[in-house]
Amino acid sequence: MNRFYLLATSLIPLLGATRTLREGATIGLCTVITVGLHQLLMAPLRQRLASWAYVLASLLLLAALASCLQMALRAWWLPMALALGHYPALLCLQCLACDHLLPCQGRWRLLARYLCAVFASCLLLGASRQWLAEFAGLHLASLAPGALLLLGLLLALYNRLRPGPAHPRRQGKF
Repeated sequence: MNRFYLLATSLIPLLGATRTLREGATIGLCTVITVGLHQLLMAPLRQRLASWAYVLASLLLLAALASCLQMALRAWWLPMALALGHYPALLCLQCLACDHLLPCQGRWRLLARYLCAVFASCLLLGASRQWLAEFAGLHLASLAPGALLLLGLLLALYNRLRPGPAHPRRQGKF
């Protein structure tokens, strides 16, 4: 199994928990907090532990962070916790993806760019899904398949508006 499958599975909270702008902002903020805390707390252990011990420590820390996040949401904002369901617990997949895919050099700069992009995409996807469902009358936009279609359209728009040629790795072979 390729380790880049972690990135595909980390789209689940983004697509499932962004029906409205409020839910998108909440899941984006939860993502930033969870991933940031995980990377911050695992940084001192990265060089000191063996690979199997590091993975075990990472999983235990992720379980603790996800539990604390769920309990904090239920304690301070119960209606939003009920609306988000189990999606905040799935943020552990994004933490694992960040931990395995980020390089050692320039890790914090790339992490900050990644977290800003995830938060912006949560806001944009939540706002556009809410607008399409409430004002344009497209009920499909409030469902998860509609979110996947909308994310594809937003990525296509981004690629269209981005200047410069595509990287040779992304171009098709004839």
